[in-house]
Amino acid sequence: MTPPAEFSLPPPPPEAASHSHELAERIANEIGEAGGWIPFSRFMELALYAPGFGYYAAGAHKIGQDGDFITAPEVSSMFARCLAMQVRQVLDRTGGDVLELGPGTGILAADLFEELKAQRAAPARYRLLEVSPELRERQRRRLAERLPDDLDRFEWIDALPERIDGVVIANEVLDVLPFALVHRAGGEVLERGVVLTEAGFAWDDQPMPDGDLKRRAARVLPPGDYEYLTEVNLAAEGLVRSVSAALGNGLALFIDYGFSGAEYYHPQRAMGTLRCHYRHRYHSDPFFLPGLQDITAHVDFTAMARAALSGGAEVMGYTTQAHFLISCGLAVLVSEGDPGMTLSRLKATSAVHRLINPSEMGELFKVLGIGRGVASPLLGFQSARPLSLGLGEEEEEFG
Repeated sequence: MTPPAEFSLPPPPPEAASHSHELAERIANEIGEAGGWIPFSRFMELALYAPGFGYYAAGAHKIGQDGDFITAPEVSSMFARCLAMQVRQVLDRTGGDVLELGPGTGILAADLFEELKAQRAAPARYRLLEVSPELRERQRRRLAERLPDDLDRFEWIDALPERIDGVVIANEVLDVLPFALVHRAGGEVLERGVVLTEAGFAWDDQPMPDGDLKRRAARVLPPGDYEYLTEVNLAAEGLVRSVSAALGNGLALFIDYGFSGAEYYHPQRAMGTLRCHYRHRYHSDPFFLPGLQDITAHVDFTAMARAALSGGAEVMGYTTQAHFLISCGLAVLVSEGDPGMTLSRLKATSAVHRLINPSEMGELFKVLGIGRGVASPLLGFQSARPLSLGLGEEEEEFG
């Protein structure tokens, strides 16, 4: 498929283009076998996770300067150093392990473990749940190079443990779980799916059967009969609920870009938040080069908080990434190398300004903490500006 006209996207090398074409054929075959239509959530699942071909299941570099996007741990090791302060506080109270979901290139695991080790607070076991064989191998290589004497403390797993004690970290995980697209048009609420035409993949809306998606769409769509397109991520809620149910004594931190439900489903956000990442450019065409680009949407943190509560966990805090990192001592850590560094200078001149700058990661990225058997207050939320999740007063007594 050709790039959208409004974007100038670099063409892939021939081998990558062939890979994408083969995945597109596999998706097309599934559409045919399904009767000519599949929900977008299924298209996204295949594009990202089809064994051997999906974006996160194949061998292309995805994260970092040579990939398609960059994450906070890649921006600066200060992200992990601040996170270590919160992790240490919880491990001191609960014991247990660190479990990282979707560890990417392994840089967060390396930086975080190294900082905890320097503080004499390294866990006996650091578990990594990774679905991508290529990323697993990159993680192993990085950890073997950075921490050769501690490699036996790292354990790769394929599924959530039945019980989790300690700390769970999920940085930019929820946004890439397959989500449904809901489209209100002509006074009817439909599920947006994918069909195959002579020109390639195309959108097609179908009535929704009774079920969770239809009920959720009726609940979140703003009043009115004007056209409105948005996402509902039941898979992300399912992951949060599963983590919550598995928590013994510990804390789970979900860090991602997103909003509360009221902000997410605002009347003016009528075109949703779906976006794709390819070679450090973003656009809105998920049909472009399947398997070679990331597909994401912002996170509805109110829905995630409700999922945590339904899983038996407590909402421990919700704030911006900037306030979380500052509460964990970002300015103090930076000033160790520059005694004259002030917070205002940090925001304006430091290499870590991307982590806290409101126009970059600082405000758009949020941190949701959910826990069980761990006492408040928690360092990252203690002095942070609390944000509303719209859950009700009793459910929002955190931070």
